[in-house]
Amino acid sequence: MSGRVITVTSGKGGVGKTTTTANLAMALASLEKRIIAIDADIGLRNLDLVMGLENRIVYDLVDVVEGRCTLRQAMVKHKGYPYLYLIPASQTRDKTAITPQNMRAVAMELKDSYDFILVDSPAGIEWGFKNAIAPADEVLIVTNPDVSAVRDADRIIGLIETHDVPIPVRLVINRLKSGMVRKGEMLSVDDIIGLLSIRLVGVIPEDENVLRSSNQGVAVAGPAGQAFLNLARRLDGEQVPFQSLEITSLMDRFRRLFNNR
Repeated sequence: MSGRVITVTSGKGGVGKTTTTANLAMALASLEKRIIAIDADIGLRNLDLVMGLENRIVYDLVDVVEGRCTLRQAMVKHKGYPYLYLIPASQTRDKTAITPQNMRAVAMELKDSYDFILVDSPAGIEWGFKNAIAPADEVLIVTNPDVSAVRDADRIIGLIETHDVPIPVRLVINRLKSGMVRKGEMLSVDDIIGLLSIRLVGVIPEDENVLRSSNQGVAVAGPAGQAFLNLARRLDGEQVPFQSLEITSLMDRFRRLFNNR
């Protein structure tokens, strides 16, 4: 069976898209799935850092499409996961060095050899975003539980819905703080689902281990690590229940307030 191309995007920078891509790749590899992660953020690559592979790069994605190396030569194998590889982005070129057709061709060449091809999309909605979603069989939208991030996610969903070929879109909520949800200071899971109207597939709690693991180039442990593993298992088709989620919503609090007046 051919592999699935999953593009991880957000619209807005800083919501944890690259961290999600890296930890999802490592979680899927821990399930003995054959994984290749592609950094599509040409000129601003970071996926290699978060995966701890920055010192092992020889070739990159632009080298592949311009014929200076083969796909196999550009792949960087992760020492900790025998089933996991990275194709890094170029640091010295810009996003116009790659076209949507290039991305589709690369993905097609990889599909027969890998179970999942994860594409880390650049922030924004310009050329780099178009490249990243071009080969996608599915898209994961990563958002934080704040109004500006959710609004940007909604715009990205709208753009994907106007794509030539319909692409399934699913939601990952990152950096959820249950205490703030309880106090009505942060959007809840239900709030975000209600606003975006797409299927939820993962909730990653706020966890100080994430920053530490990203700096060290290793998979996150602790509550966030378990959440990424659960996300990986859901994407692989398992019926994994969500961990205890805060469902008391900010909107519900407003409704109760006005109903009591």
